[in-house]
Amino acid sequence: MKRPLLTRRVHDTMHAATRAGARTVECSLDLDRSTTTVEVGAAEWSWQGQHFPYLETCKDRTIYYWTSESFQPVSRFTTSLIKLVPTEWGPPTFEIDGIKMLPTAQVSPWADAERKVGLVRPRGKAILDTCGGLGYFAAWCLLGEARHVLSYEKNPDVVWLRSLNPWSPAPDDRLTLTQGDVAEQIATLPDQSVAAVLHDPPRFGTAGYLYSQAFYDHLARVLERKGILFHYTGAPNKLTSGRDVPSEVSKRLRHAGFSVELSGDGILAVKNR
Repeated sequence: MKRPLLTRRVHDTMHAATRAGARTVECSLDLDRSTTTVEVGAAEWSWQGQHFPYLETCKDRTIYYWTSESFQPVSRFTTSLIKLVPTEWGPPTFEIDGIKMLPTAQVSPWADAERKVGLVRPRGKAILDTCGGLGYFAAWCLLGEARHVLSYEKNPDVVWLRSLNPWSPAPDDRLTLTQGDVAEQIATLPDQSVAAVLHDPPRFGTAGYLYSQAFYDHLARVLERKGILFHYTGAPNKLTSGRDVPSEVSKRLRHAGFSVELSGDGILAVKNR
């Protein structure tokens, strides 16, 4: 049996149905991947033959998962507070110490990933996904008929979030998910072993080494000739940050042997040699 996931919106929908005298309600227990029928009562609700309690406090911007005994937030605190966060779109984002890791203000993080993956034309390709996060890049690579995806995620707590997120793809014969730092792991990859790279690193101030000349030289090494790279940079404000990250990245990528062009909130690059 799948573990149900609750959000404030779903919880409120159940309570509203109960107040209206309904015995059942249609809702989603997998963050809008599907809808299902839930039996609702005054003290509890039922799904697939199992009874569940209502939450005493159901917070906004929190996703709850069933532990077999109670509902708990999909969050962990080790060195940082990491949590899965619902969106109006369905597919969730995640936060690290309150910093949102995926765009959600004007577009679904799922649709945003679809657009960016489309830039590297995944069909039939071996693809390196450097900073896997929730796996939305990898999911769209698989939907785009990529031959194989090598995905790396440094943070074990993010890998745990993936295990509970119904929008995250499960590793299989076409998706290899490695819990490790791509900056270290990339040295083990053979020359010209991938046809495309998706590079969505944390902010420069957090992981500057993933914006370094040495790392870009490695990306060029593992890419086939004419291989494609999409590098998310965001659009940090030069006036407040004091630096022009896209320009700095473009300069280093050219030095590594790429031709580059700005593309939305990132850089699209093609290996020249």
